[in-house]
Formats: sequence, structure tokens, C-alpha cells
Amino acid sequence: MKSALEGTTVVELADYITGPYATMLLADMGARVIKLEAPGRGDPFRLWEEGGYSSIFCTFNRGKESITLDLNVAEAREVAQALVKRADVFLENHRPGVSERLGLGYKQLRQLNPSLVYCSISGFGQDGPYRDRPGYDTIGQAMGGVLSLLTDWDEPKGMGISLSDHLGGLFAAYGILGALVAREKSGIGQKVDTSLLQATVAFLDESAGRYFKTGEVPNRESRARISHVYAFVAADRLPFVVHLSSPQKFFQGLAKVIGRPELTTDPRFAERKARIEHHHELSAILAEIFLQKPRSTWLRLLEEQGVPSSPLNNLEEVFNDPQVRHLGMEVKVRHPERGDMRLVGSAIRLSATPIVIEKPPPVLGEHTEALLKQLGYDEKAVSRLREVGAI
Repeated sequence: MKSALEGTTVVELADYITGPYATMLLADMGARVIKLEAPGRGDPFRLWEEGGYSSIFCTFNRGKESITLDLNVAEAREVAQALVKRADVFLENHRPGVSERLGLGYKQLRQLNPSLVYCSISGFGQDGPYRDRPGYDTIGQAMGGVLSLLTDWDEPKGMGISLSDHLGGLFAAYGILGALVAREKSGIGQKVDTSLLQATVAFLDESAGRYFKTGEVPNRESRARISHVYAFVAADRLPFVVHLSSPQKFFQGLAKVIGRPELTTDPRFAERKARIEHHHELSAILAEIFLQKPRSTWLRLLEEQGVPSSPLNNLEEVFNDPQVRHLGMEVKVRHPERGDMRLVGSAIRLSATPIVIEKPPPVLGEHTEALLKQLGYDEKAVSRLREVGAI
């Protein structure tokens, strides 16, 4: 095998982030992903920039094939079902009931393909009191609790990242891979069900575990105190962070760097528990000292003492970082019509079946005719599909 999911076919009926992100992860591992899109418009993200090939669409749809189908037309539904009949995985991320109305529900497709792994991603789950609500990333973050750990309750702000959407996609891909392994043993497919709410709550297991134990509701500062996390601004106004964690040697190294060795015997800071109780006091002392020299100086001195620290990088700094560049976290792909584009690389390496990101995102309907021919449609049949508005 050249790739881990070589020979695996995925049919995607999904828009925006969470579903396309899940299938993109599978495509990175070698799966063939066929994206079903509405004629004339496709995934809504296409239209966020002129030309129907926006950067955000490209971000989540590399390595896929695009076929345009108007699933409100019976002939288009027949094409979709024919694709699924040959597929290993089907993924959809619409409100509960939408796929069923389009003839692509789990029970309907299972009759056509008993070995199919069927994945549904919704806002709040396939049943329960919130099942029919529209689910978007910020709603998942807020309802699932993660936003309460990232923002200030007195001045709440939305986050600059689609965290719940990404988590939903990650958990969906995780579930699909598990179902594929189970199918290798049983020969039978199954349904994978996740949601923005489930993925977000599951992601908070560390904070939830402490809440279950103590009954204390955590906030944005809770983990910072417990883990001895600090953020500072240096003399050149550049930000950086320090994570002392629990080993005493890190605090001792920090005290040496700032020329305050007496802090290691100060009753307020000498032990881990005391530093948790007096977190703000220690932070205030350090903040004043760190304003005296530029960031690069402090980071060099901290590194020399083995103290975990880092610049607080913006994205330009991230992709110029030598370690990020060494890990190949930026990749370039080329579309024959749309040219070169820069994308974020994969977070994992597989030693025997390496991940290769080289196929570009598709233009709308780019593979429609080729896919129809693979299904046995001749030119006359394809023309007929166009006439009835199916493609």
C-alpha cells in the first residue's frame, strides 16, 4: 500500500467546515473522496471569494473530486445512490432528517450497501430536545463549555478560530476509522454519529474531571493557576509565555534567570501548592521584571536554564519558525487551472504509508462527467441528466 486508506472511497454530502474537514483528513491518508455539490453554487464556502475557489474552501477540500448533483431531482438522487453503492464511507453534516428527505439516509443507503460506514455530523445530535436547532461553531463552543474557558466572563468575546467545527471533524474521522477497522473483522458497516456539542464537551475532559472531583466551576484562569502558566510582554512589547508545570527545577531556573533566587524560599512561592494560591502575586512580580529586556533576550536565558517558554507567535511567525518549517507544516499544491496555493500540512506522520498532500481542491463539478462515465453513463445519458437539471 502506498497510503493507509488506499482503495477506500468516501462520498461526502457536506458543506462549510466540520464534514469537509473530516473527509479531508481521510483524503490526506489516501482515501478517494467524492464531494456532492449543488449545480451552480456548490459548497457555500466557494462563494466567500470571487471565482468560486475561495481560500477557505480550498483549505478544507484538497484532494477531493467534485460532482454536481441537484438532489431535488430524482435522476440526481439515483446517481448519488449509485456512487454510494460502490463506496466504503458516506458522510453528511446537515440537520437531522435532511439526508433522509434526499434519499440518502442511513436506513436507505444501508439497504443498498450493507458494508457502508455512514457518518452523520450535526449541531446537537440526532435526537434530543435540540436536534432541530441550527448548529454553528460559536454555538457549539458556547453551549459545550469551551468558550467559558477561553474568554473573560466580564467582557466575553468570540474566538478567532472555528474550534468546535474542527473538533467535530476530528471526532468524525476518528469514528469513521474505528468503524472501518471493525468492518474488517465483521464485514458489516455501521453508523457513526457525532455533533458539535458532543465533540466540544468530550474535548473538555481535563477541566471536567477537576470539576467532577471538586465541584468548582473552572474559568479561563483555572488551568493557568494549576499548571503555572504565565504570559508576559517584554521591553520591546513582544509577547511570550512560560509554562512551569510541576517540576520544581523549572521555577528554580526561572528565579535564576530573573536574578531573584530568594523567590525559591519565599513561603508564597516555594512550593507548587503555594504558587497556585499566589499565582497573581507571582505573575505581577514577573511581569514587572520581564518589561526590562527584549523578548529574544528573555527567551534565550530561559532556554539556557531549560525553562519551558515560547514566543507568542502570530501566524506569520508560525510559518517562519524553523521547527515548523522543518516539520513541513506548510505545503504547496497546484491546480492546472487555478495555479499554486499554500495549505497547512498534516499533523501526523505514518512511517510505512506516508501522507502525501499533492492533489488540489476541485473546481465546481470538475469531475462530474468522468464520474458519470465510471458509473456507466454514456454521452446521451449525460446529456439527458443536463436536460432535466440533475447535474
